[in-house]
Amino acid sequence: MVVSSTRSGAGRALVAVYGVFALAATARSLVQLATKADEAPLAYALSALAALVYVAATLGLAEVGPAPRRLAWAAVGFELVGVLTVGTLTVLDPELFPDQTVWSAYGAGYGWLPLVLPFVGLAWLWRTRPRG
Repeated sequence: MVVSSTRSGAGRALVAVYGVFALAATARSLVQLATKADEAPLAYALSALAALVYVAATLGLAEVGPAPRRLAWAAVGFELVGVLTVGTLTVLDPELFPDQTVWSAYGAGYGWLPLVLPFVGLAWLWRTRPRG
């Protein structure tokens, strides 16, 4: 069985981008929760959840083997559902989230990278899937 690694070629850049998002989302959520958690608890909790998802995706994509690949599939799939759900909710009813999250308005505050990233991640996981 030939196993393609998500750490080779363009996969390295993908892992790096996920790593940057993991660090940025983690730092942002920690500051938000530590300084003003009572102002927008749902938004800040979602920022913390997004941070955990980005950390899991980074770890899953950076490692080789079946367990890390399952982690990456789950994290990136959850990320896609999260960005589509939160993005839609923030567009339809902005009052639900008094402050922005990484996934607000489909990641508009981050150049829509949070919307594009899970599609790229899932495509890369599909492209590098183990074949017999």
